Amino acid sequence: MNDGVGRGGPEFLRPDGSPPRVLVVDDESDITSALVTAFTYDGWQARGRMDGRSALISAIEFPPDLVVLDITLPDEDGYAVLQRLRALSEQVCVLFLTAREGVSDRVAGISAGADDYVTKPFSILEVLARSRGLLRRAGLASAQSVHRLRVGDLELDEDAREVRRGGDPLELTGTEFELLRFLMRNPRRVLSKEQILDHVWEYDFGGNSHVVELYISYLRKKVDLGRSPMINTVRGFGYVLKPAEQ
Repeated sequence: MNDGVGRGGPEFLRPDGSPPRVLVVDDESDITSALVTAFTYDGWQARGRMDGRSALISAIEFPPDLVVLDITLPDEDGYAVLQRLRALSEQVCVLFLTAREGVSDRVAGISAGADDYVTKPFSILEVLARSRGLLRRAGLASAQSVHRLRVGDLELDEDAREVRRGGDPLELTGTEFELLRFLMRNPRRVLSKEQILDHVWEYDFGGNSHVVELYISYLRKKVDLGRSPMINTVRGFGYVLKPAEQ
C-alpha cells in the first residue's frame, strides 16, 4: 500500500458540486488510516471506522456515497453490515475489501450485493480508481471542471485568475491565489498547516509550516482588510474559510 496518490485534472464531484463521501471500515487501523488519508488527498470527504456498529452509526450521521468495507470485522461480518447499509440507502456503493482471494469468495461478495471486490494486499491507486468508477456508473459523482468558486461574497475565477470580494477586485500573487483557491474548494472545513503545505506547496518548502502562517497573514490583509473576516484560525487545528457573519 505504498502507492503515491497524485492530484491534478478535473475535480471529482457530486452533482451538487460537493466532494463525494466515503466511509472506510476495516479493523486494521493502518489500513483504515492509509485509505482515509488517500481519499482525503484525492478530494473526497472521508471517515474511517473499525467495526460494524460504529460504521452504521457513522453512516447515519455522515451518509456516504461509497463504503469501502472489510468482510471480517470484530463484531459482525461485512455481509451483515452491507445489508444494514442497503436498508439505510439503496444508492450507496459498496466496495468489499478482504483477504479472501478465492473465486467463490468473490462470487459470494458480489451475490451479497457488493458493487465491487478488492483483495489484500491491494493498491491504493486501484482502490481509488475503482471507487471513482463505481460512483461514476451510479451517477453519484463525475469529473467536473471547476471554473468559478464562490464563498459568501468572495468569488474566484480559475480561468481568468481573478478574485473579487463584494464586487471589488483583489490583486493576489500566484501563491496567494493558489492558497485562496484551496481554501475556497474546502469551505467551512478546518485545514491543517500540513494539508495546506501538501496541496499548495507540494512539499517544496520541506514541511516548514511557518510559510503557511506567513501567507495566511498576507491573504487576510487582502481578503479581510476593512471587512468582516472570512479566514479564521482554529487554534491547535489550522484554518477555515467561511462566509462572513452578517
